[in-house]
Amino acid sequence: MSTSSSNSTALSPLARFSREVQAAYERFLVTPAPADLQIVVQAALRDFMPKRSLHPESAPLHRDLRLVEDLGFDSLAVAETVFFFEDLFKVTIQTHEILALTTVGELQDFVGRKLDAATPAP
Repeated sequence: MSTSSSNSTALSPLARFSREVQAAYERFLVTPAPADLQIVVQAALRDFMPKRSLHPESAPLHRDLRLVEDLGFDSLAVAETVFFFEDLFKVTIQTHEILALTTVGELQDFVGRKLDAATPAP
């Protein structure tokens, strides 16, 4: 089955994201690279970050930033983010797994490990 990139992107949960984020996701699907995954995860975090967050919108999301204390995530924002990653990457994430994550870096690493575990061995 062959679909054009623009058609598959339009149907993607990333349709509302920038072309750079969409391109990183498409590259990641072909050749999983941590840098491309980081672009996607960071864009999702920015998208789901509560509006009341005190973190400046244009400031980088450093690995050591805490999801709740620094970025203003609450349980609903975390749940929405998790559902997004499950849908985007076709993985299952358990509640207890996500509750253990406190920083941007931990979330990025977790998503990477989930994807590694979901990839069939050659």
